[in-house]
Amino acid sequence: MKTEVIAELPTEHGEFQVWAFRSGEEGQPHLVLVSKVLPQGTPLVRIHSECWTGDVVGSLRCDCGEQLRMSLKHIAEEGGALFYLRQEGRGIGLVEKLKAYNLQDQGLNTFEANIALGHEEDARSYEMVPQMLKELGWGSVRIMTNNPEKVRALELAGIDVEAVVPVTVNPNQHSHLYHQAKRELKGHGHIGN
Repeated sequence: MKTEVIAELPTEHGEFQVWAFRSGEEGQPHLVLVSKVLPQGTPLVRIHSECWTGDVVGSLRCDCGEQLRMSLKHIAEEGGALFYLRQEGRGIGLVEKLKAYNLQDQGLNTFEANIALGHEEDARSYEMVPQMLKELGWGSVRIMTNNPEKVRALELAGIDVEAVVPVTVNPNQHSHLYHQAKRELKGHGHIGN
């Protein structure tokens, strides 16, 4: 994991530095938005996988864009970083994710649709995050997540997870089945502080 560039990035949520990391793979670098506010204790972090539909155009099929904005706001206030991982569509890419949307419209959930397309239920990896945390000099974090896999990945890599801060977004008529599948099949939201 190599830091390619660090730049100042003022946003509507607050002042950040953006770090671009290259892992040797082709494609876009992973990004880390580090708040210019110094944490008063353990830094608050969010591991966020890229979601063009939710993050950029505000899709109502998921809660990604809302979680991204909510996380940036809290991180800008409390100090910490948002890790923006380039693994769209649970790691299957944008085109395959759009194909999965078509299958979801036919009744499959997000995980079943990925399998029907010949992919894993969730092909994302978080193994690069501990390396990036070490570049920042952080060995302990408070993590904003509803996903127990993110917590496990950090703990297995020796990162001390001092607290899990839920990211609460209310489902809408387009996302309630998505939320239900994540909760019932992957245990999202069933992790404590």
